[in-house]
Amino acid sequence: MALMPDYYAALGVFRDATQEEIKKAYLEAAQRLHPDKNKAPGETEFFLVIQQAYETLSNPRRRKAYDATLPPQEDDPSNPIALEIVYSRPQLVRMNEPQLIYVLLNMRGRRRGDSLPVPPLNVCLALDRSTSMKGAKMDLLKAAAIHFLRDMRAEDIFSVITFSDRAEVIIPAGFQSERMKLESRIRDIQASGATELFQGLDCALNEVRRGRDARRVNHLIMLTDGHTYGDEEACLQGAAKASKEGIGISVMGIGADWNDIFLDQVASRTGNASRYIAHPQEIQKLLAQKFSELTRVLAEETSLQFQLPEGVRLNYAFRMQPESGPLIIEETAKLGPILRDTDTAILFEFYVEPHALGAEGALLLDGSLKISMATRPTPLTPVRVRFQCNVADEPALTPPPSVILKALSRLTLYRMQDRARNESLDGNYDKATRSLKNLAVHLLEQGHRDLANTVLLEAENMQRKHTFSLSGEKDIKYATRALMNLGEISL
Repeated sequence: MALMPDYYAALGVFRDATQEEIKKAYLEAAQRLHPDKNKAPGETEFFLVIQQAYETLSNPRRRKAYDATLPPQEDDPSNPIALEIVYSRPQLVRMNEPQLIYVLLNMRGRRRGDSLPVPPLNVCLALDRSTSMKGAKMDLLKAAAIHFLRDMRAEDIFSVITFSDRAEVIIPAGFQSERMKLESRIRDIQASGATELFQGLDCALNEVRRGRDARRVNHLIMLTDGHTYGDEEACLQGAAKASKEGIGISVMGIGADWNDIFLDQVASRTGNASRYIAHPQEIQKLLAQKFSELTRVLAEETSLQFQLPEGVRLNYAFRMQPESGPLIIEETAKLGPILRDTDTAILFEFYVEPHALGAEGALLLDGSLKISMATRPTPLTPVRVRFQCNVADEPALTPPPSVILKALSRLTLYRMQDRARNESLDGNYDKATRSLKNLAVHLLEQGHRDLANTVLLEAENMQRKHTFSLSGEKDIKYATRALMNLGEISL
């Protein structure tokens, strides 16, 4: 017997949602999923579920009868994701000064191993074919794309586009029959023209949309070696639209001459991050790693919608794993995917004013977590997320949890390089030099001798030339990011 759909999950509301909240959620979903606007496979059926959900939940009598059929929420089998929340200290102290507190949110699948369902993929490769890619770099890029094609499974949808100052579809979105012919099309790619990222992004997203299905992992992988000029805002808007459609975007920068700050912003709009390919010989390795991650996705997207109480500021949010990178702090934060075999860990830094401390405790954040899973025909019920801690007159003597100390020690390294980079951009070269030397000391203390030597060379370069070397700032940024992994968190 088929299970009745979870109407609360379908509308994306809690079980105690008000009638106004139910109506608002229905209108938003109906506008997004109406068959006249959305032709994606399976969406028409889901639109009918949305209508049934609203007809049931908007009627108090029918809602009461439906609620009686639901399992207890804490035992709800429709939620396969477990949450863990770790605080840097057990309590805040009543004082007349602001305080910092760190919160680690950890998400993992309740089950581990190969028994978890693996959704099929819908992936597009967007390859920069501008003149700067000419020669060995282009040859290696084409070889990596062919290797990626060979890894695709029979049930996966695959496409390839190239871009410079215009975009071209090399392999339209579809299943990979006649692979020899598809490989030949990739081998025929020639470098020419200048880099215009929006041309590639827009064309690639259209290919992903052709194969988009809520039951697949829909993803765009862009590889580029250059800057774009004048179309940055269009790229960011395109990424934001892709995020609403459930399409992820990953960006891989080849060599030193690409804008990592901007491309981090593009990727982070969809809960992903940029990656650095220092040498073209590493393209195939990085693409293979990305393919492996996509085939291990349990939940392709998690987003945290939240509110902060008066007197509390969220200074910083950083995804420690699986794909480390800073998060954009907005009312809805894209937290990224959850893999079958790796925890997704997010570290938050809160700044708490004295008047935010209540008599019975302090609320830091009140929100809801929405999780999208391609293996589920309808959305999961949102999960309440509340960060709150006790308040006392005296500080606790217990040390911070080891996982928090580990996270902070590694995040500090990344933030130190970020500070040096900003100081350099502001023209404070002496400060940037000192920050780099300080970073080198911390790296040596933690046993990262080779990276410490790289940082010291950049400190010398900063002192003499008042700039980073061409590749130095990216080497340091992405090397400190690579140190973030916390492993499986156990409380």
